[in-house]
Amino acid sequence: MNSLKTSICFLFTSLLISLLAPSVSFAGNYPSLTNSKDPVLQRKLERVIKSIGLGHAAEKKWLNLNLVDITDLKHPKVAMINGENMVYAASLPKIAILLGAFVEIERGKMQLDQNTSKTLTDMIRYSSNQAATEMYHRVGEARLAEILQSDRFKLYDQDKNGGLWVGKEYGKAKAWKRDPLHNISHGATAMQTARFYYMLETGQLVPEPLASQMKEILSKPAIHHKFVKGLEKERPDAKIYRKSGSWRTWHADSAIVESGGHKFIIVALAKHPDGGKWLQKMIVPLHDLIVPHMVASKN
Repeated sequence: MNSLKTSICFLFTSLLISLLAPSVSFAGNYPSLTNSKDPVLQRKLERVIKSIGLGHAAEKKWLNLNLVDITDLKHPKVAMINGENMVYAASLPKIAILLGAFVEIERGKMQLDQNTSKTLTDMIRYSSNQAATEMYHRVGEARLAEILQSDRFKLYDQDKNGGLWVGKEYGKAKAWKRDPLHNISHGATAMQTARFYYMLETGQLVPEPLASQMKEILSKPAIHHKFVKGLEKERPDAKIYRKSGSWRTWHADSAIVESGGHKFIIVALAKHPDGGKWLQKMIVPLHDLIVPHMVASKN
């Protein structure tokens, strides 16, 4: 009888502790980025953006930015400016098509054969609209929207002001379905894009070896502008896994950067004729927030 009472007491105490514990969302023992904001990194980010003359752009929401130190994957540090503002992102949301394809590969609905691998690489590395349109239709418009909004990923979340969305092929056809909140055909928020990269890096998008294959497709960018141009010029040893986008005055870039034993995610979405130059200008000082310059120089 005493044993039964002890067991009941233990179960009640455990339940009470779980109810009173801080509410932190974990997936696979990794925290949610939305619960990982770091006030110190936030102040540093805001200081850098003002120092390079982009404070006004940030205030006007012409610049949307997310910076995440993932050197310690289980303790990410997040800073952002207009991080949940959804905007047109041109070719950047092709990463959503990449995810859709790998989810279907994981399910056995698609084969990662030589042709599929080449098409996905052309879509990401060279930003081929033809390849993106082909993969978009292979995954399926409705199926991709379902994947992005699923509980598994929530990369488009109406409770978080949207996120990654591909509602139109990268061609002349009319939109299949623009996003429900903002009527955008190819959209993103900086936070949801950062979540994509964090989930990739922590194995939450797809399991190995698929995760490594996804990351390989994001490597070796063939278009040398924005983040890539800035790093190549001043931090040439940094390794970048990246997808960018540009159309008219919309300029976007997003990446995992590995440098000097450190690792970070950076996403920037700009709407301005000089937006591409902004992204090139900001990458080195933001790199140096995460990677001490002397460490970067030694590597």
